[in-house]
Amino acid sequence: MTDLLLKYFRTKQQEVQSEKTYDTQCPYCSMQCKMQLIEQSVVTRKKYKTVGKANPTSEGRLCVKGLNAHQHAFHRERIKYPMKKVDGQFVRTTWDEAYALIKKKFKSIQKKHGNDALACYGGAQLTNEEAYLFGKFARVALKTKYIDYNGRFCMSAAATAANVAFGIDRGLTTRLTEIPNAKVIILAGTNIAECQPTIMPYFEKAKENGAYIIVIDPRQTGTTKIADLHLQVKPGTDAALVNGLLKVLLDEGYTDHEFINNRTNGFEALVEHATTIDLEKIAGKTGVSVEDIKTAATVFGKEATGMIFTARGVEQQVDGYMAVRNFLNMIMVTGKIGKPGCGYGAITGQGNGQGGREHGQKADQLPGYRSIENPEHRKYIADVWGIDEKELPRKGISAYEMMEKVHEGEIHGMLLMASNPIVSNPNASFVKEALEKLDFFVAIDMFISETAQLADLILPTSSYLENEGTFTNLEGRVTLREASKELPGEVKHDWKILSEIAELLGKGKYFSYSCAEDIFNELRIASKGGIADYYGITYERIREKNGMFWPCPSLDHDGTEIMFKESFAHPDKRGIILPVSNESEVPKKKPTQQFPLYLTTGRVVAHYLTGVLTRKSPALAARNVESHIQIHPETAQSYGIQDNDLVKIESERGTIVVRGQLSDEIRKDTVFVPFHWADSQNVNCLVPKELDPTCRMPGFKVTTVNITALRELA
Repeated sequence: MTDLLLKYFRTKQQEVQSEKTYDTQCPYCSMQCKMQLIEQSVVTRKKYKTVGKANPTSEGRLCVKGLNAHQHAFHRERIKYPMKKVDGQFVRTTWDEAYALIKKKFKSIQKKHGNDALACYGGAQLTNEEAYLFGKFARVALKTKYIDYNGRFCMSAAATAANVAFGIDRGLTTRLTEIPNAKVIILAGTNIAECQPTIMPYFEKAKENGAYIIVIDPRQTGTTKIADLHLQVKPGTDAALVNGLLKVLLDEGYTDHEFINNRTNGFEALVEHATTIDLEKIAGKTGVSVEDIKTAATVFGKEATGMIFTARGVEQQVDGYMAVRNFLNMIMVTGKIGKPGCGYGAITGQGNGQGGREHGQKADQLPGYRSIENPEHRKYIADVWGIDEKELPRKGISAYEMMEKVHEGEIHGMLLMASNPIVSNPNASFVKEALEKLDFFVAIDMFISETAQLADLILPTSSYLENEGTFTNLEGRVTLREASKELPGEVKHDWKILSEIAELLGKGKYFSYSCAEDIFNELRIASKGGIADYYGITYERIREKNGMFWPCPSLDHDGTEIMFKESFAHPDKRGIILPVSNESEVPKKKPTQQFPLYLTTGRVVAHYLTGVLTRKSPALAARNVESHIQIHPETAQSYGIQDNDLVKIESERGTIVVRGQLSDEIRKDTVFVPFHWADSQNVNCLVPKELDPTCRMPGFKVTTVNITALRELA
């Protein structure tokens, strides 16, 4: 038997003709885990295996998405040449023909309707280089003010709050390795166990070290399982809940007066505001008991070290900005920032949600986190780009608002890159109607996504295995994704496509790059002296140090791992405390007889964002083949719904149908639907159009709905 086995293994070994390895990073979440794809060429086919690589962020760990990421890159439906829509069907075309059509249409639209008739819609999966270049392309090649990106739906509330409160927005104000040193941790609206699994060991280590963990979430999740206290808050009441916590902190004296006096402004107004807060009313509004509010505040106040992390559950609300500001109030009044074991973190959702907004994809920002309305900032960037400052457009509007401009007839053409807006936007049916109205629509993508299906032209782009570039992870650590796999078919990199279109439009001299590193070196100069200063970061230094933190203002600077050690980034060096109302400035949807339940949304562990890539990975798609609605059993019983029933969900905006999943891990007044599916399962068809007045974040987490078992209608 042993001889037969040896012979079998020798035969198998001989079948392996060659082996290649590709160093890369996971294309999904903001942990940006380092990994290596091993390709074995055997007699009849190629076999692939992914392994984690040691790195300071994920320490070699990978989640199920990273392990199977390569499957989408090799999927048979991947686009490998330009495709033009003819009589409603996509047919293969050449790059020359595609570019000629773009030139003709773009020039025609702008001649007839003006420069702002064209819009650029980007994504937070782009490298820093491509995000930077897309912003430059919009403003220099097209001269349009209309550019924004899907990161608007990710971190805009937390980014705006941190900028105003601290003077700088960086995802985490400290490094991940400080988490185990915290004695109390608040995780608000974040399900890291499913969204960023490779970060979980940091919190598990903190718990082993004696940390008290508080999780704020309407549902029980994989994350709440590590909690010492779960505050099962009613959707949309996070800001009010924090007012209750602040009330206890102030009344019981759990404040750091030395820090407050030396480092902050606005504390007196907060004290006065706290006198109007009634804990019983807060408990009634939020569904969290007075006892639990007091426990959470007391533990957080008493401990010498502590951290607060927020994510989309808090931020994706029409008062997300103010809700985050209130958590930042907690950090500042207790002095838990700028020192070991302390800090604030907005858990970035998308792979480059941080870098994507720092360097020019947001409507109001220029590279280095500069303001497009600031005369000095405009002059600096115009000089870097070699144009007159007067040629730079002014600020545009948010991603969803661009869709409104299409309906209003102001935007007639669009260039879409790395995004799927008819699935990711609120009021999704409205967005689809907008894209169908465009005179000319170009999508740059790897697949014919639900949005790309509406395009007149699709241009094929490279995958994470082929496209080199930098990313800024949730810590603020700039990493370099190596990518050495050859481009398949006629595929081109995003940056190459933008540069070639710019050449066609007569702007080629501003886009003469030979590689991604050329673009990064220009980005470094463009960011120099800005809030997000990357000047001291180079490819060589990133490789040498395994990533570098910004700000890094010079080549002899080691990068800034812990922010705000001695001061904040405002001119007076002080943080800004701001009293927050219990009620949103924009009225939130509240249950009615017609729509009696709260609906909230989120992720499942096997899928990512709109699912375009993960649904192309068989190993991931098999885990969750369809969407579902999570309902408490008592709620389901009152609606005559049984486990696995098809359920119709209806809001003011639309109707979808998904399968019922009964669970006692959710509030009885709330249902949950993940957002990774499209068409009749697209939960964002139900989400209203209202936006946060400050950061323009939609209210994905608070919709009111009615539910019906479809078998009852049969």
